[in-house]
Amino acid sequence: MFLDWLLETASLPKVGLPTVFVVALVSATLLPMGSEPVVFGYVKLQPEMFWVTVCIATVGNTLGGMVNYWLGYGAHEALARGRHTPRALAWLESLGPTACFFAFLPGVGDPLTAVAGWIKLPWLPVLLWQAAGKFVRYAVLTALLLWVPDSFWNGLLAPLRHLLMHG
Repeated sequence: MFLDWLLETASLPKVGLPTVFVVALVSATLLPMGSEPVVFGYVKLQPEMFWVTVCIATVGNTLGGMVNYWLGYGAHEALARGRHTPRALAWLESLGPTACFFAFLPGVGDPLTAVAGWIKLPWLPVLLWQAAGKFVRYAVLTALLLWVPDSFWNGLLAPLRHLLMHG
């Protein structure tokens, strides 16, 4: 009952798309959170909104990555003047903003954008490269998840539905 209501409410465009945006933005910061289930869930409920949802998630996730960038930039200004550059920083400096295409990778993507700010890579190329990578990730991952049969998702969610209805 509650799960059905929640899914129905979240599927409404006036509620669902802002939720996708906020979750994607927050999940791109250094906070441990994933946006893929929200993106997939929304697209599963509103398949005609596939590209709109992918674009909104990409914008939110990219802006969250830019929060990391500016945090890294500010931290560099506040803390580190004249320190030795570790090998990972040297690698990122050698690749430049192109490396931010990989900002979608779990575990390393969020710190990557912070380090890009730390070493003061130009913000616009960082924004564009990470947006490209995040867009590809959302489009490919969501499309692949849509190919999974509904029977799999129903079986996966059955224990949760049972718990919410009877627990």
